[in-house]
Amino acid sequence: MLRQMCKGKLHRVRVTQADLNYVGSITLDPVLMRAANIRPYEMVQITNVENGVLWSTYAIPGVEGSGVVCLNGPPARHFQPGDRVIVLSLAWVDDGEWETFTVSVVLVDDDNRITSILTAKPADDWHSDLGA
Repeated sequence: MLRQMCKGKLHRVRVTQADLNYVGSITLDPVLMRAANIRPYEMVQITNVENGVLWSTYAIPGVEGSGVVCLNGPPARHFQPGDRVIVLSLAWVDDGEWETFTVSVVLVDDDNRITSILTAKPADDWHSDLGA
């Protein structure tokens, strides 16, 4: 069985730009992408904390170390500079991968600089919740 899981999360990053006249996607600082295990052109889910809008698009790398979080194309109508967003990277995980699967949650400051990275093995949480 395959289960869709969160494999990486950028938690409450701040939108730095919104470019309506770009082809599409979300531009992210490669530092943030690597920390959340997001690869170039990977599909991601973005939730705007300010207005509840949920959007799916692909991620492209911006300038290294810039802190850039730019919504391109149509989502620029729903995500504005200063908005806090959550970016989720998802994966399909089979039962064989479950025991070794890890998740990274990236926490940032107001300039989208990483303050900490939390990692978890969902299987460990699952086993401890069951008393195993």
